[in-house]
Amino acid sequence: MIRLGILFGGRSEEHEVSVLSAASVIGAIDRAKYDPVPIGINKEGRWFLIGEIPEGIERLDDPRVRTLIPDGSDGVRRALNPGHLPELLDFAFPVLHGPYGEDGKVQGLFEMLDLPYSGCGVTASAVAMDKIFTRELWMRAGLPVCRHTTLLRRAYAENPAGERERVARLLGYPIFVKPANLGSSVGVGKAHDAASLRDAIERAFLHDGRLILEEGVDCRELEIGLIGNEEAAASAVGEIVPEAEFYDYDSKYRGGATKLFIPADISRETAATVEALAKRAYTALNAEGFARIDFFLDRKNGKVFLNEINTIPGFTAYSMFPLLWREAGVTYEVLIERIIGLGYERYYAKNNRKSNNA
Repeated sequence: MIRLGILFGGRSEEHEVSVLSAASVIGAIDRAKYDPVPIGINKEGRWFLIGEIPEGIERLDDPRVRTLIPDGSDGVRRALNPGHLPELLDFAFPVLHGPYGEDGKVQGLFEMLDLPYSGCGVTASAVAMDKIFTRELWMRAGLPVCRHTTLLRRAYAENPAGERERVARLLGYPIFVKPANLGSSVGVGKAHDAASLRDAIERAFLHDGRLILEEGVDCRELEIGLIGNEEAAASAVGEIVPEAEFYDYDSKYRGGATKLFIPADISRETAATVEALAKRAYTALNAEGFARIDFFLDRKNGKVFLNEINTIPGFTAYSMFPLLWREAGVTYEVLIERIIGLGYERYYAKNNRKSNNA
């Protein structure tokens, strides 16, 4: 029996979404093979052994989402020293979305503790979490991305009007404004004019000191899932059609009228292009385990642009990643099994290299 640590919660603004993902994963694992060990991290960064996650946690408005991980030790869910993880776990499966979970920090902890884990390694996680670094790396690899620019808090504070004029002149309207190091569309805004650009920039700076600003392409939003280490397999291609002006946080996690089309109603040629670009983008980042990659399909000319990569995509009831693989014939349970297997594969390959070099 493998003691499978499910790590969730965390210090990021995607804390609640992570709770939903953990509930879904724990509900799907094969209890004949895995003994789940839920580990919750509160918003202050304290770790707790949770015991059991109640069934039926599927929505953000469920009050249990905010009470499952205690603010302090409550006598039932005891505090945990992360250094003791190897005594409690055989394998770590983090579903920590955003900073302090998806950005290489917790992966570095696992490496220091010599604990096998799922998903990308330290470097790929850190680079993929940063939208600016990811774009630069993809551009160097000759991959298509839409026009964009960066904005730093210090430069903006010194000359806000000048920086807004620079951005508008370079990109034209509409403009998407995004924190560089967040996911789930947290802090993302769409500007149609100078006033809304100012507001979007100021809101985004509440979340991050580095922003990426992108041209607003009239596009369809496509997504694809990848699984693999040195060679990745691709899922079906899906399309997201949000009721809101763009696929924001509420559209992703609070239900509503967002429509998911799996498979996407696109030509075979376009689907093949998305798959090929996704695999190249995955390899360029040295990604491992699994990821979801998002694309823009320009309505005017049919061009495909890479948008971003999510190295720990959502596993909630509303999440595209497991739905894309279900369309490809891979059930949720098998998906988790494959991800765990890939984590062990990387761990053993790394240890064999160490042995050979010793």
